Amino acid sequence: MTSSSFRGRPPRAASQIWVRVALAVLGGAVGVLWLVLPGMTISTDAPVAVNGSGPTASANAVAQEDEETSAADLVLPLVVMAAAAALAGYGYIRRTRRARTRTTPGGTLAAPPVGWSPPLTELDDHSRAFLTEADDWIRTSREELGFAEARFGEEATAPFAQAIQAAESELSAAFRIRRQYEAGVPTDETSRRQALTGIVGRCQEAGRRLDAEAPAFDQLRALEREIGEALAVAEARFRNLTGRTAPTDATLTSLTKRYAPSATAAVIGYVEQARNRLLFATVHLNQARQAADLGDVEEAAGHLRAAEGAIAQAAVFDDEIDRLAAELRFAEELVPAALTGAEAELWELRGVLPTTGEWEQPADAGMGAMAGAVPEATGPVAVPDPALLGVPVGELRSRIMHADAVLASVRRELTGGRPYDPLGILSRVVEALAPVTTGRSGVLPAAARLTARSATAAADAFITTHRGEVGADARIRLATATQDLLHATTLTDLVRAHALARQAHDLAEQDVRVHGTPIAGRPEHALAIGVGGAVAGGILLSGGRPASFGGPRTRKRRNFPLR
Repeated sequence: MTSSSFRGRPPRAASQIWVRVALAVLGGAVGVLWLVLPGMTISTDAPVAVNGSGPTASANAVAQEDEETSAADLVLPLVVMAAAAALAGYGYIRRTRRARTRTTPGGTLAAPPVGWSPPLTELDDHSRAFLTEADDWIRTSREELGFAEARFGEEATAPFAQAIQAAESELSAAFRIRRQYEAGVPTDETSRRQALTGIVGRCQEAGRRLDAEAPAFDQLRALEREIGEALAVAEARFRNLTGRTAPTDATLTSLTKRYAPSATAAVIGYVEQARNRLLFATVHLNQARQAADLGDVEEAAGHLRAAEGAIAQAAVFDDEIDRLAAELRFAEELVPAALTGAEAELWELRGVLPTTGEWEQPADAGMGAMAGAVPEATGPVAVPDPALLGVPVGELRSRIMHADAVLASVRRELTGGRPYDPLGILSRVVEALAPVTTGRSGVLPAAARLTARSATAAADAFITTHRGEVGADARIRLATATQDLLHATTLTDLVRAHALARQAHDLAEQDVRVHGTPIAGRPEHALAIGVGGAVAGGILLSGGRPASFGGPRTRKRRNFPLR
């Protein structure tokens, strides 16, 4: 969250608020005093007898004067109390406006005042908040686009898919700038300030592109005119997911029996969370039907959007279990070949390992030496991997010994007769071999890519289904892992992508714990049902509004009354 000064309020605004509060309290006290004072001053003594011969005119004058005084006594307190109420109302309006410009998740971010330069730390926080918000805009827009495509087809929804792709490009650029910023580039404060400003600008552009397409998207969906057809699409997908629940549960049960606990740790509890979202979807699909039957199409559209968001996330939970099952089976088949390939790599490396000194490259060595060709004659040996040129022999021997120890441990685990984690095995083998080889055999790069892709997909699914509570750090790590995976050329690149994806998953889980939402698989997770799960998943925003296709100005356009 940014400070109040960054939201555009002058530093003296806090003192002005206290002045208004003090005036309101003082005005209220004066009003009460004026109301109570007449009662305190009226005499309660016995009445004094009036002389019957007293002049009637004088008595009437006295009575009229008393009435005027009484009226004045009543008017003044009312005026004071009205002023106090006006001050209180003004304060409430100011608080409401400030709440709308906060940078907390689910809020609408306000741009800094033109020409105002905040401290670097505040600008840093502001840019991180924008990264979080922009990532949510895109994820939500992509989810609703899926329901539109199911009804109208890809050709009709192509402009909106292009808008999302353009927004994703802007966000990817913002994440790249952030990645360089965290690496210390640029170094001077002015340039770093410009980098953070560039992140904010990229995120704002992503939101602008989505906001620009929101009216046309609503016109295509026409929920207020054709709510029945949209409901039919959502209900069909809901029934399909309901039918998948039991088979998916059986699949997860089978995985937990076949493999070690670490193999399925990422998806434990996902069946319960899928049922959580489907329960929420059931309620709002029914309310959407009821509202549509009563002719309240706006309320029906709001309930439908809430149900669609829950259905989309239920599908993510089920898909993750199926994806992991397929990857574990493939990894299990790949483990023997990966071990053989790793041992072959180490054997080849030992065959050309110098006895002393560092790697030597003959002066007349051409591309063959650089490619790792082993010379037939005795003399200076070639290097299998150019990256190892200059590595001290002692350090290289240490790396080889470590790799040997890892492979021996893996062999013992595989022959121990106990369930194991195939993806975990591959990850350990690849991490052990990455410092000594690039994996020319082919099987090691395949294993490394499989483990990195699996970890990245797991982190992305967790952030998608818990985005209402996940902050910027996890998203930055995930974006970096995705880019590293896309452009990886060596085992080291793939190992780094895998590590970043695991970090993203861990950071996302920490964010969820900080917000008090139980993590999947924990006993208390059953308590987080219905609305709580929808808020944690970013399906419902502040005020009970469902998130919709669009950027910061349009994603809250639908609403329904909470019941």
